[in-house]
Amino acid sequence: MSELSAYNNKRNFNKTKEPIGKKSKKAKRLRFCIQHHIARKDHYDLRLEWNGVLVSWAVPKGPSYNNKDKRLAIMVEDHPIDYRNFEGTIPKGEYGGGTVMLWDKGYWEPIKGYKPNFKEGPIKFILKGSRLKGIWTLVKLKNNDTSWLLIKDKDEYHLYDDINEFNISIKTNRTMDEIKDNIKHIEITNPDKIIYKKPKVTKMDIVNYYKAVSKRMLPLIENRLISTIRYPSGSKGSSFFKKHFENLHKFLGLKRIKSTKEHQNDYYYIKDINGLISEVQMNSYEFHVWGCLASDVSHADMLVFDLDPDELLSLKRLRKGVKDLKSILDEYELLSFLKTSGGKGYHVVVPLNAKVTWKTARLIAKNIAELMEARWPNKYTSNMKKSKRKGKIFIDWVRNTKGATSVAPYSLRIRKKLTVSMPISWNELDKIKPDEITMEEAIKRLKRKDPWQKFNN
Repeated sequence: MSELSAYNNKRNFNKTKEPIGKKSKKAKRLRFCIQHHIARKDHYDLRLEWNGVLVSWAVPKGPSYNNKDKRLAIMVEDHPIDYRNFEGTIPKGEYGGGTVMLWDKGYWEPIKGYKPNFKEGPIKFILKGSRLKGIWTLVKLKNNDTSWLLIKDKDEYHLYDDINEFNISIKTNRTMDEIKDNIKHIEITNPDKIIYKKPKVTKMDIVNYYKAVSKRMLPLIENRLISTIRYPSGSKGSSFFKKHFENLHKFLGLKRIKSTKEHQNDYYYIKDINGLISEVQMNSYEFHVWGCLASDVSHADMLVFDLDPDELLSLKRLRKGVKDLKSILDEYELLSFLKTSGGKGYHVVVPLNAKVTWKTARLIAKNIAELMEARWPNKYTSNMKKSKRKGKIFIDWVRNTKGATSVAPYSLRIRKKLTVSMPISWNELDKIKPDEITMEEAIKRLKRKDPWQKFNN
């Protein structure tokens, strides 16, 4: 039973991050672990150290503190001792493909007078873990090579607690979803800090929001130069625009751009979800992106049009302006996507499939704005001066300039009320106001089809 060949033969270590099977030296104390494993089926894996390996059982329903529960435990191949610390995702298609959480670990010892019989049973033992404690017994079912029963003995820990309440890793404090999405454990300081009083929104609520939208948000912002607005004291306190990084950590990328022959500016970008959550931890609640990737700052990869109406104009007029802009973009066969600004307007975004210099991108955007102005001179203006906007909608094309930013899709807007710059479908234009989507509504909308699904295609 000391061989790990069965374990090694089932795994491709070029694909999985599981440890390679090597027999370990005898330790002073016997170790154990329990891993919650969601693969083809949801189950728990009990592993007891013996003779340099982890003797292992798959427990479909998991352990129970109730001695009346006789939990089926299927003996599987021995695992290496190093497996007791494994947590992460096994690639799909590989043996055991799925998510593994380190659910409990500690030490175990046989009951005095009982020599463990891993072939025939029973095995009566004491667990000294963080979550499982006390006396347990593994009983082998007759005439079956692999089926056992895991039973809790009556002792001081009998009916001690509902173990189903333990749903985070003892190693990283992550949920199964966070492990699956490769979200690292990032300590959130002051998680109960009130950001909004009515309705009550805490810093942790905002962290959880960005975790929820990350799968849709990240493909639109990762590896893209970014700026944030930080709110150290919540929505009522002072804020500042963070354009350059202060402390670069492993979840952020650095891009140095020369402004002159003798001077350069350092910008940053988010690599993955951990970078996103790290920024939220630093009180960055609004995210604004460049129209280019960090890997190619000389070329724009999208155009952004912000329709900024005169304060006296109706929402109906504003929506008509969005439709007029789309009609021109359609004429030039430019695929466009719509989102709310989270403020008083809408944003229309055009992905560019070809490399376009910033000079060209700016010229294209300006020409489109001027074309709208020429066709409907009483309705639209391409002039930035506020004096020229009276009774009109300003087609803001200026942000299509190197270094300019626009609020990112799914970003929160920290205003009088907490809103979201939300991607919406074109048929929703007449149904959704620019500042209508709240944080709660945005999360609910994730169950719907992604209106920007084709943006990066």
